Amino acid sequence: MTDDSGAESAMRREHDASWSANLEGPEHAMDRDLIVEQSKDAIAQTAAGYHVNLVTHGDHGHPETYLWDELEAAFDDVRLEYVDRCGCGGHVTRVHVGGD
Repeated sequence: MTDDSGAESAMRREHDASWSANLEGPEHAMDRDLIVEQSKDAIAQTAAGYHVNLVTHGDHGHPETYLWDELEAAFDDVRLEYVDRCGCGGHVTRVHVGGD
């Protein structure tokens, strides 16, 4: 799946297990809105009772400052948890989806 930016979506199918979405590409460094959009896509494709690790580009700083409010406003039954900063400079947010 692609969007108007030409960036491939983090989503390809529904995930009925925990998984990670890589949102660290050069297209993500240039477009914070793309990270938000693809994070929402990733959560929507994660089955209840599982989690998705959103690995976001480090150029935008800590995801709590720009991503978490957007996700909490879009979804009723998620729990956000900051995991750690990656060795490459990105950040990992674990999003638990319903029933977890």
